[in-house]
Amino acid sequence: MADRSADQVVWTSKLKDAYGETVELEDEQGKSSVYNIIAEFEVGDHGYAVLGASGKGAEHEILRIVVSPDGIPELESIMDDEEWEDISELYDELTFPGDDVK
Repeated sequence: MADRSADQVVWTSKLKDAYGETVELEDEQGKSSVYNIIAEFEVGDHGYAVLGASGKGAEHEILRIVVSPDGIPELESIMDDEEWEDISELYDELTFPGDDVK
């Protein structure tokens, strides 16, 4: 994977434009949960969404945005551990630019 940096990020709003401020996702067991769309951005030719579940201690989810053949933005899990780690670290840099954690 190529290195990603904050200067390569383009902020977008594809999900918010299509669905509003929240999306409803279904897990493997068929349970639905509503997530707030916190951020959307593109790096290179890939789009990503940061989602937040409501509730105490809820963690952020980072998913890839893909566009269906019908032109509708959809979400998919990031299966590649290196890609997920890169995007997670990049989002942290964008969110907390003064924190250099090593």
